Amino acid sequence: MQNQFDPRQAPGTSGGVNAAAVSVPRATRDVGLRSYMLSVYNYMTSGILLTGIVAMLFANSGMAAQVMATPLRWLVILAPLGFVMVMSFGMNRLSTGSLQALFWAFAVAMGLSMSTIFLVYTGVSIAQTFFAVSAGFAALSLWGYTTKRDLSGMGTFLIMGVVGLLIAMVINLFMQSTTMHLVISAIGVLLFAGLTAYDTQKIKSMYAHVAGTDMMGKMIIMGALNLYLDFINMFTFLLSFTGSRE
Repeated sequence: MQNQFDPRQAPGTSGGVNAAAVSVPRATRDVGLRSYMLSVYNYMTSGILLTGIVAMLFANSGMAAQVMATPLRWLVILAPLGFVMVMSFGMNRLSTGSLQALFWAFAVAMGLSMSTIFLVYTGVSIAQTFFAVSAGFAALSLWGYTTKRDLSGMGTFLIMGVVGLLIAMVINLFMQSTTMHLVISAIGVLLFAGLTAYDTQKIKSMYAHVAGTDMMGKMIIMGALNLYLDFINMFTFLLSFTGSRE
């Protein structure tokens, strides 16, 4: 969801399409694009599965309840944000291998952070929400991939909406309003649903800039991170809105 991944500002380019990609026949480019997108989805899906496994094991072990009752909870909660910032701002300096390692470490840290949902919500509601979000995510991402409509304007609006949502969440930490919490959750689902389509189109557009370059491996990982965040945020907001508590 970072602006530095905008196709119009591709890293390592002067703003135009990669000349190597232009010289490749259309059919070959299409095969390369499908392989590129499949790699993005494979990383994202593997990251989500790793997060889910870690969250469930950590919660079932009893350690999640113990850690969250101590000041260590802040380390667990804030660690994923730290990984995202390092990956986002250090992408150009880090190697592809380093980004891969950070992505997997982020998925583990996110699993530790999300383990509390197993302490708050029923297993049935977690499973139902996961499958509902999976279906919605697949449909939205497919639309973002296939649509001819330019979603860049919508993306700018959605990112501004996320900023406003974060501000509302901070305010509600003090207000503790149940109604405001439900409104925030509903708006959060809609915002990240839109961002799923926007980010998919952006990741697809980046292929023309990075195909055949050293940046391609990095963009696959960062694209997977963006879609991972869209999925996880949709899931947590929808679970907060509709989930049944223990």
